[in-house]
Amino acid sequence: MSEQLVFELPHRPALGADDFLVSECNATAVRLVDAWPAWSHNIHVIVGPAGCGKSHLANVWRLNSRAQMVANDIPGMDALDSLATAPALVLEDAERAGIEEKTLFHLINLCNENDLPLLMTARILPADWPVSLPDLISRLRSFPVISIGPPDDDLLRAVLVKHFDDRQLSVAPQVISFLTTRMERSMDFAGRLVEAIDKASLEAGRKITRQFASQVLEELISRGAAG
Repeated sequence: MSEQLVFELPHRPALGADDFLVSECNATAVRLVDAWPAWSHNIHVIVGPAGCGKSHLANVWRLNSRAQMVANDIPGMDALDSLATAPALVLEDAERAGIEEKTLFHLINLCNENDLPLLMTARILPADWPVSLPDLISRLRSFPVISIGPPDDDLLRAVLVKHFDDRQLSVAPQVISFLTTRMERSMDFAGRLVEAIDKASLEAGRKITRQFASQVLEELISRGAAG
């Protein structure tokens, strides 16, 4: 069968509280968000690998707290002063945001001085962030850190179903179970896998069977190994 034309249309994943999938690996982070505004500290850090749900939870908390996003290209400390009147703040990918160390230190002090809630997300623990300013290192090591662990089988299955649903695709349970036991145990990989299966299915004009999904999975793994 000849390949079909595929139009690159954006798909919009759901990011509301009811759409977040809870499992043992992320339950502590979910409890933190649900506990708002009864936080014991005004600054928290959620740590986890790419695609684990950090941004989803940060968005849920942002909506609940009316928090303002901190831009990752803040030019200097003076630009932060306007944030003091915000209800709360969110800084995503804090260890890679590109903010100067002195600016980040000033942001933290601003939050502490004004009792301003700040939620940061990162891929690695604050103690391992590439910073050299002694006072900043000390501050970072004092924050409560909530880690999101690798997904278990139940969560991976649910994530695959959700990604397929976001793309309005109905996939048989046996296909989901097959992929779950053979794919990389990563939420990020789950998203890339569903995207690859969707695109390949449209191009080939084929239904998403276990055999077809297996072929796409092997190709995706091979490309990753080659890269």
